Amino acid sequence: MEMEDRMGYAIVQACRAIKRRHKLEEGAFAPAIAAISHVVNSPATLELGEKLKDLQIELNQSYQKHSQVSDRLVQEVTESQSLRTQLGDKETAINELQEELTAAKEKILQIEINVKETQGALDATTSEVDELRSHVKELEGQIIDLKKENDMLIERWMDQKMRDAERLNEANAMYEDMMEKVKAGQLMELARTQVDGIVRHSEAGAENYVKSGLPSAVKHVIRAHDVMCSAIHFEQGGKNVYSGGHDKLVKSWNVVNGSCMSTLRGCLGSVLDLSMSYDKNLVIAACSDHKLHLWESQTGRMRHTLTGHTEKVVSVDISKTSNRRAVSAAYDRTLKAWDMQTGYVTNTLICYSNCNAVALTMNGEVLCSGHMDGNLRLWDIRSGKQSSEVVAHNQGITSVSVSRNGHTMLTSGRDNVHNMIDVRTLEVQASFRAPGLLVATNWSRSCLSPDERYVAAGGADGSVVVWNRFAKDGTVTLKGHSSPVLACTWSDEGRPLVTADKSGCVIVWE
Repeated sequence: MEMEDRMGYAIVQACRAIKRRHKLEEGAFAPAIAAISHVVNSPATLELGEKLKDLQIELNQSYQKHSQVSDRLVQEVTESQSLRTQLGDKETAINELQEELTAAKEKILQIEINVKETQGALDATTSEVDELRSHVKELEGQIIDLKKENDMLIERWMDQKMRDAERLNEANAMYEDMMEKVKAGQLMELARTQVDGIVRHSEAGAENYVKSGLPSAVKHVIRAHDVMCSAIHFEQGGKNVYSGGHDKLVKSWNVVNGSCMSTLRGCLGSVLDLSMSYDKNLVIAACSDHKLHLWESQTGRMRHTLTGHTEKVVSVDISKTSNRRAVSAAYDRTLKAWDMQTGYVTNTLICYSNCNAVALTMNGEVLCSGHMDGNLRLWDIRSGKQSSEVVAHNQGITSVSVSRNGHTMLTSGRDNVHNMIDVRTLEVQASFRAPGLLVATNWSRSCLSPDERYVAAGGADGSVVVWNRFAKDGTVTLKGHSSPVLACTWSDEGRPLVTADKSGCVIVWE
């Protein structure tokens, strides 16, 4: 403040000096101006006038310089004050930084102390770790010994379990054999009520006889698949029918109202044939992806994918007395028997001609197979050996089905003939054909009614022909399909008849 007062005082004194000088200059020039005014017209007067003008200009310039000096002096005073303020701020910042530096030095000192303490603790921990490592090595040695002992115990335990499982499997096999024999005996007893379609009402079981109805009209037309439908199969009880198509789907349909009940997925190829266990719990499909796919019908869950064939699987059948046994045929010239509980092959039969259709007899002991060479072959499932062979058709066999009493087979061939063959003698009992009725594919399936009275087969022209075995003029031709009919199946309740065609359409006939 003292410096500022001094500077202000100096400025005031300078201004006063300038004013005094101005007054002195005015006083100095006043006599000259008065004298000049008397001699205005003289040459000397004119010269003095010029000098006066010059002096006036010099005076104005002097005023301007004095004004500029004053302004510069004020500006410098202002700048000096600003610099002084900045200097004070910097001194304050320096003091703060000095304090922070002192605090940082104290922290560094404390950190050095902590580092020394930590180093001591680390050294102690390192010694403890070394001790623990030596202890761990001892424990690892003990663990290795215990593992060896455990492996030995597990091996002994597994051996014991294997022996127990073998004994249990033997017991289960004996039980299943006994149950199959009991069921086979019951079925044979029921079959005695039917001989060539004639019922002996005097014998026990006659009340279970089912009389089949002759279909005559379309009940439902179901658009089952977007592409070819080559497989259909009725479940036990005749309420639902399963269809399999080249869209890799298997669907269940209610034949009463034509609604879709469920869809089974998982196939990677076209479905070429279907079968179902007698207890209605399992559905199996033969597919072009070289596999068979097995589902639980109630949940739709896939239980097994059966692998073993090297070409497309074209036919499959499940035993009528056991839900564990199934057989299949593929274009790798093999027939395979399967355990559906484990999903494993139990037997492989090699044949010299590709098989198009397989069927098990009622007792599940004999496998009937129809081949491309037109021969019908019978195999013993247990031994895996061929028991008999007969020429059934002039061209390849497309379908084989066994009657409910187990005495008769229906075969169809590419020679457009459908034969009823006695299973025991392999003699042809009857042959059926119709003018213009051509078998459409190598896997076209015909069917036999439950009472063996009617034979149904589809043709390449979309017609379905039903023959009455016991009436020469009882042939009926059903029209409803617009593409070749590939499969027929009859409900075990005697009606309805269901057919499927190449366009994916399924028709229920009543």
